[in-house]
Amino acid sequence: MTTLLRDAELAAAFDHGARAYDRLVALNPGYHAHLRRSARRLGLPDRGAGLRVLDLGCGTGASTAALVSVLPKARVVGVDASEGMLERARAKRRPPGVSFVHATAEDLTTAHDLPQSAAGPYDAVFAAYLFRNLTDPDTVLRAVHRLLVPGGRLAVHDYCLGGRRRDRAVWSAVCKGVVLPLGTLTGDRDLYRHLRRSVTAFDTAPVFAERLRRAGFDRVRVLPLPGWQTGITHTFLARRPPYEPGGER
Repeated sequence: MTTLLRDAELAAAFDHGARAYDRLVALNPGYHAHLRRSARRLGLPDRGAGLRVLDLGCGTGASTAALVSVLPKARVVGVDASEGMLERARAKRRPPGVSFVHATAEDLTTAHDLPQSAAGPYDAVFAAYLFRNLTDPDTVLRAVHRLLVPGGRLAVHDYCLGGRRRDRAVWSAVCKGVVLPLGTLTGDRDLYRHLRRSVTAFDTAPVFAERLRRAGFDRVRVLPLPGWQTGITHTFLARRPPYEPGGER
């Protein structure tokens, strides 16, 4: 069984894999279009005018680009634990309203560790391919909940199997036939072995939806994505309730 990479070890693997990452994901049919679809599903008004959005686990900035295309008037802060991935993100042309911060998702859980430029509150949080990589996803979800304004929205875009035997079989076949061979060619086999295992070891889509509810979110929805990723990749939408027990109206 493949050992999952965590924390500094995983960040280092992404640092090494950053140089080939964009080329590899470009081979995935619908990768960028699906990110834009999930960004649209946030349903934010007026192309994001006056809104602040956190792109948590932004990597090389593919998710940031999706947010900018859908919400060109928003201020977007991209945060990632891998400096190598952030170097790629910063090297790309971005509007003035976009900034990047080197920090882990876990840094969100303690105010003194979070850089001021990434401090909340946020009107929305977008997290692509993140939560299955975390040691303690529940603690980070609760931190995201606190970072959002009351009524703020969360969209999680991730490989999260639907629960059918077919979903697992398709994911296994894609990894065996495409992902692992490409990862070996680029010298990043351990990272892509982690990718395969991180998906099968993590929640199914219904289980992750329940995890969101336990973290305090409401209006939780699970939406599929088209093509070969149906049943494998989902958009999870959730909201911090506008009024909460003990809170002010």
